[in-house]
Amino acid sequence: MTRFLLIDDTDVQRAFAAHLRALREQAKLSRDALAERSCVPASTIKKFELTGIISFRQLLLIWQCLDDLKRLYELTQTPAPNKSMPTSIEEVLKDGF
Repeated sequence: MTRFLLIDDTDVQRAFAAHLRALREQAKLSRDALAERSCVPASTIKKFELTGIISFRQLLLIWQCLDDLKRLYELTQTPAPNKSMPTSIEEVLKDGF
C-alpha cells in the first residue's frame, strides 16, 4: 500500500524555522545576538524565521547555536543490520560499541 504524505518541502522548511525561532526566544536571544554567535546575518535569520528559506550551511550554523547538531547528523546514519543500540553501559563495554 502506498502512503501519501500531506506535507511538502515548504512545510518542513517552516517547521525548522519555527523550531529554531522558538529555541532562540527560549534562550532569550535577539536575532542580532544569534547572528553574532552563528556568523549568519540577522537579516538572513529574519528572512528564515518568516519564510523558512535559508542555505543549508546557514541552517547548520544556526542549529549548532540553538540545538544539538548531533541530532541532525544521526538522521543520516543507518544502524548496522541486526544490531540494536545498547541500553546499558554494560552492553557498550561488552560489545565494544
